[in-house]
Amino acid sequence: MAKRTKQLIEQEQTEEIRLNRFLSDAGVCSRRDADKYIAAGDVTVDGVTALVGTKIKAGQAVTFKGKPVKSDNSLVLIAFNKPRGIVCTTDKRDKDNIIDYLNYGKRIYPIGRLDKDSEGLILLTNDGNIVNKILRAGNKHEKEYIVTVNKTITSEFLKGMAAGVPILDTVTLPCTIKALDKNTFQIILTQGLNRQIRRMCEHFGFKVVTLKRIRIMNISIGHLQLGGYRNVTAKEIGGLNDLIKDSDNTPNEVWDTEISKKIVRLNSNGRSNKVDYTKKTAVPKKNDNTKKADNTKKADNAKKIANTKKTGQQQSKRKSYTPKGRK
Repeated sequence: MAKRTKQLIEQEQTEEIRLNRFLSDAGVCSRRDADKYIAAGDVTVDGVTALVGTKIKAGQAVTFKGKPVKSDNSLVLIAFNKPRGIVCTTDKRDKDNIIDYLNYGKRIYPIGRLDKDSEGLILLTNDGNIVNKILRAGNKHEKEYIVTVNKTITSEFLKGMAAGVPILDTVTLPCTIKALDKNTFQIILTQGLNRQIRRMCEHFGFKVVTLKRIRIMNISIGHLQLGGYRNVTAKEIGGLNDLIKDSDNTPNEVWDTEISKKIVRLNSNGRSNKVDYTKKTAVPKKNDNTKKADNTKKADNAKKIANTKKTGQQQSKRKSYTPKGRK
């Protein structure tokens, strides 16, 4: 675990990476802050002041505010059993942030989120490449949960949850679910909408009492105590590598999208000079088949939502019907 090896995402020595990612991986700052420092002229590559969007190769000399920056090749990938009340954010302004709670000693960040009111497995790393490959919704990686609700689980509830539920202006993907007892079920999702399980349950009139994530892809929480963490094992890394080797690793940060940006540079007088960064990368246009598939998917989702509303209205009418002669 001490060194990045071929067991995890292999990268060619000649591969170019963004300078902001290099600074982030080296533990200097976040990618967003890196772009600000680069725009302010605080970063050089091979003695030349860098520009936002610069890409570098292994072996190039990078300095930050006059000091050399060395890439840290040691990998951190830990499994943490998050307690309720801890927030999965790197923002130190939140007193319950996960970084201060762990106090790990190296710059790491969570892979995804787990609600403040939920507990269980979350992974943290210093490798942005792993983060992007795991988080991309299109990669459909499994996450498993144990959930307790406030009412007795019915077969209709299980079938409805498994088929897809209309929430957040979409319909959730089909999922695997089974009852463990009258109030507890196990569910496996391949997407991560905001408070997804809670919203799905609320749609059927159920309220989540406890929610615990026990697995992310091939990594299980096992017997890890609440509030504790462990290094991901070499065997788990091998399995993880197999699962994500074909995944899209496009960065998930808004800051890294190729759009026009305005970065504020402070000059020596403290005034702000606006610098426009408008370099854009060509985005492949959708072909006719892709557009048709998108439209079909939208139509199917709209139909499911409409059918669900219609069924609810019919049930409401049946409940409100009173035969003549009765009060």
